[in-house]
Amino acid sequence: MNILNIAWKDLLLFVKDRGRLITAFLLPLVFILAFGYAYSNLTTDSTRLVMLPIVDLDGGEMAQSLLEMLTPERGVEPKLYEEAEAQSLLAERKVDRVLTIPAGFSQAVAAGEPVTLRLVNHPEANESDTVAAATVLEGLAGDLSLQTQLISAFERMGQMMFGVPAGAEAFSTEVIITQARGQFERAKTAPLIDVERKTPETILAQRADEPNAMEIAVPGMAVLFLFLSAGATGLAIYSEKKLGTFRRLLTAPLRRSVMLSGKLLAAVLVVLLQTVVIFAVGAWLMPLLGMDRIALRNLPALAAVSLLVALCSTSLGVFLAAICRTEGQISGMASAVLWIAGAVAGAFIPQFLLGNVLGAIGKVTPQYWAISAYSDVIVRGEGLAGIGPQMGILALFTAAFFAIGVWRFKFDA
Repeated sequence: MNILNIAWKDLLLFVKDRGRLITAFLLPLVFILAFGYAYSNLTTDSTRLVMLPIVDLDGGEMAQSLLEMLTPERGVEPKLYEEAEAQSLLAERKVDRVLTIPAGFSQAVAAGEPVTLRLVNHPEANESDTVAAATVLEGLAGDLSLQTQLISAFERMGQMMFGVPAGAEAFSTEVIITQARGQFERAKTAPLIDVERKTPETILAQRADEPNAMEIAVPGMAVLFLFLSAGATGLAIYSEKKLGTFRRLLTAPLRRSVMLSGKLLAAVLVVLLQTVVIFAVGAWLMPLLGMDRIALRNLPALAAVSLLVALCSTSLGVFLAAICRTEGQISGMASAVLWIAGAVAGAFIPQFLLGNVLGAIGKVTPQYWAISAYSDVIVRGEGLAGIGPQMGILALFTAAFFAIGVWRFKFDA
């Protein structure tokens, strides 16, 4: 019996175990689909616009100016309706709100007289959308009011300077007003003071080079379940010890290193097969379901990371089998420690959204460095040189798990 025979036997046992097959292949796909859908709302490039039906009873210059200022850049999508149609749609809740520009609006604004825009909301309208629409309208109304007051002030200044000898005034009133109107128009597209909005999607774009939903979900879920395989590896090795398989093999002319290597080879092959399936699903199956596609940009680097992750996960399984005294301890550590480690490493929430405390804790787990390496390869197209630090740290974890596991492993226990 050699290494390949031992590995083949373990692979056959794995194929016959439906529970392990479901955990290894089906469960990751369910998680990827669920979290990919959730992340798609986080990484969407388009901002959801607030629908704003408008009834224009004025039709004047100021009303037209207000309508021109209601642009998608301000977060609203205006649409003109006749008054009767708008009221009917609001009553049937086919629209959530209606803005009415009253008759005489332009005349009142030009004269500096008070005038009221009426925003009527359906009782069941989304409150945050209503507040957003009202805020935009209040801001635009303030802009229009300020512009009108400034123009009015310039006109009064011109009237006050009536009778001043020609050439004594630096600028004519007409020139000043024309200049002011030009500044108002420029401010619509190039404001002097702009507000930068920080939302999860913009942070995501800045911190992760605009990954799509699958490029976030697949690396995280892949690493989570690849390392969860360590628990299955540990249980399989412990079960063989409990059944006395190792004791029987010790009577054969077979070195202990060969026995353990055969076990490890089978586990590594299973983890590598998991990797292939998970990334193939992200690259080809998810797009068929209407989800984003992951770009397999650098296959050699991706293969190198996957091999090292498989070795690290398998070595962790040996470590668990060596230090745990019961099957319950192995299951408990795999269920608790590995899930928690995956969470703080960024398997569920992108690493850059975890914050300083959880982010620092995550860095002491191999899962963190595995996710980081996969993300650099898939999202940024890094090669082996670019992921050198992550690969080095993963190799250290692998060596530590394997060394301690072999040192503490008792073949005849």
